[in-house]
Parts: sequence; structure tokens; C-alpha cells
Amino acid sequence: MRIALNAWFWRCPTTGSGQYTRRLVEHLVALEPGLEVMLVGPRENPFRVSSVRFQDARRSQLEALNVESEAGSLRKVWFEQVAFPRACRHLHADIAHVPYWAPPAVPPVPTLVTIHDLIPLLLREYRGGPLVRLYTALVGASAQSAALVLTDSEASKRDIVAHLGLPAGRVRVVYLAADERYTPTPAPDDAAVRARYGLPERYALYLGSFDVRKNVAAAVSVYRWAGPAIGEKCPLVIAGRLPERDTSFAPDPRRLMREKGVDGRFVRFAGFVDEADKPALYRGAVALIFPSRYEGFGLPPLEALACGTPVVGSDATSIPEVVGNAGVLLPPDDAEGMAGALIQLATDEDFCGEMGRRALGQAACFSWERAARETLAAYRGILSPEP
Repeated sequence: MRIALNAWFWRCPTTGSGQYTRRLVEHLVALEPGLEVMLVGPRENPFRVSSVRFQDARRSQLEALNVESEAGSLRKVWFEQVAFPRACRHLHADIAHVPYWAPPAVPPVPTLVTIHDLIPLLLREYRGGPLVRLYTALVGASAQSAALVLTDSEASKRDIVAHLGLPAGRVRVVYLAADERYTPTPAPDDAAVRARYGLPERYALYLGSFDVRKNVAAAVSVYRWAGPAIGEKCPLVIAGRLPERDTSFAPDPRRLMREKGVDGRFVRFAGFVDEADKPALYRGAVALIFPSRYEGFGLPPLEALACGTPVVGSDATSIPEVVGNAGVLLPPDDAEGMAGALIQLATDEDFCGEMGRRALGQAACFSWERAARETLAAYRGILSPEP
């Protein structure tokens, strides 16, 4: 079976689409040695092709790609709608796979598209200007031509069926997974990593971006109630590169602290965290605070669970599917309720231990091997549909 895979995000490993593409391809070829995956990415030529076999020649082949991430650019649209379909024909691909929401409107071969979420369509703050809205309309209409749509959660599937009008039978859920480095086993340099970020012995962690759907205001507000009880011994650590400007789209958590009346003694800022350091931060935390309003999947909660760290957060969209019974989930703005859960985790050793065990059990339900196996089954189902 020959798969032509849109590799626009291959060289963007810190993005969600880049991580998904890399992990999926690695596990697909490990699972099915006879599978031929052809990465198609833009360069100076109309298209650039690299065959991925993950053997001796892997490194030189992958580094030959020149993939950029100019979201919404005309060059990106041209690649998705013209160059990628042309490459599929040139390669005599059996199936095309677009691992993000950008299928060709006129697919030359049966095409599978992974739609992680419908954020640009559903959330007003993310709709952008006229060109971005036009692009969203284009890819939304193009999804109708896909033979099959994969998505990350039942919540996203409901959105896709409701808002793109696709039949439920053409939308299949394949859960993502955390990277293998997220484990509960401490690394020898864990303490040194946490010391480098100035972290205390115990803390609650917020780790992520600061755009408005992440609802950092609720994470800060938790310490309006939790701070007086546990804040000095177990402060909130906010990790991530702070917004350059304080805007309604990316509010500065320092302003939010002042507005919510949160004592500065109870909150610390760790700044940007390198990907390699994240497991150590998760492992050292009493809990991950995750009050997001909308997630197509939500990798940070799963990464925390894989490290044995429970989640205190929101019950919105896909988050309950990921967290299961390994956390305390409440409405996104119930900061007082989240504070109560966090105080119990920080002060009740039995409860904390039980939630840690649940975290590992829940995380074990997700794996890239499973995701690859279910994706491979989707490929086969496209080529040999059931009567």
C-alpha cells in the first residue's frame, strides 16, 4: 500500500500537527513494514517527495524537506490544492492522507483527512480576517470530498458532523497519545531541571499557551481560594512564554492576578519551557490545572497523567474523554470548585495517591501504536470498503 502524506508540518515538531504527523508516521512504518509512506512537502519545485522507511537513509531524506508554516498564505493554499494532488498522481499513490484540516477540493485519489478540531469555525476570537475566513470556508467545503475523516475525540466528531454536515459514518475517532518520554519514573536530572526553572518542592502547574480559550483567568482565580490555604507551601507555577502584549486574545496573567485579587506570593512564573524539560515539571507537580474552554483533544492533560499527575480542570469538550476518572473536572469558570479539589490533593495523601494511580491507569488507554493500528485499518477500509 502506497500512502502519499501531506508533510507541510513535518519540520514543525513543536506544533500539534507536526507532532501528530511525526509520531503517526513513525508508528505506522514500525507496525506495517510493507507500508510505503511518501512524504510530500513544498520546496523550490512544485513538490518535493521523500520516501520514509526509517532505516539508514532516514535522516538525510527527512532533512531534505523544506517545510514552512505560513498559515493561511497563498503558497500554502497552492501547495494543498494544486501541488499535493499533483504529487499524488505522480507517485501513483493508493491513498492520500492530509494530517490536518486542509484536504484538496478535487482529490486525485481516495483521500483521508485528519481534522483535529473546528476552532477557526466555532470560536469567534480565532476566525481571523477575511482571508482566514475564506480559507476556513474552503477547507470546510473540501472536507466533503474526503473518503474518510479522522478526528481526535468524540467531542470533535460531534462538532464535525453538526457543523460540516458530514455523515457520522464518514467520521472516525482515533485518539492521540503522549510521547514515550512522559513517564512517572523520575529522570536523574529532574531535580536539576526544576531548580533551573526556580520551582519549589511542591506546586500546582499550569503549562501551556495564553490564548483566550485556554482560560488562564480561571487558573489564576483558583488561587484566590486555594492561596490562603496552601499557596505558600504549594504555589501555582505558570509555565510558558508570557504574551508580548496584553490583549483580549492573549491576556497577561499578571494583570489577571491583580484583577482577581490573587496574592503575588502564591504564584510563580517559570517562563518558556523546553520540550525536553516538560516531563520533569509534570512529575514534580501536585496537579495540572487545565481549565480550557475548548480542546479537540488536549495533550497536556494526557502528558500529565502519563507522568502520574492528576488533573484539575474543566469538563468542556474533549477533556473528560482524556482525563476520565483521573482528575476533578468542573465547569470552566468554577475556580472555587477547582480550588477545593486542589486543596484536597495537596493535603490528603491518600486521595492524592489514589488519583496518581488512576492517572497512570487512564494514560495507559492511549498509545501511538493503537493510533497507528486504527489509522492503518482506516486506510484498508478505504481501499476495500465493506459492502
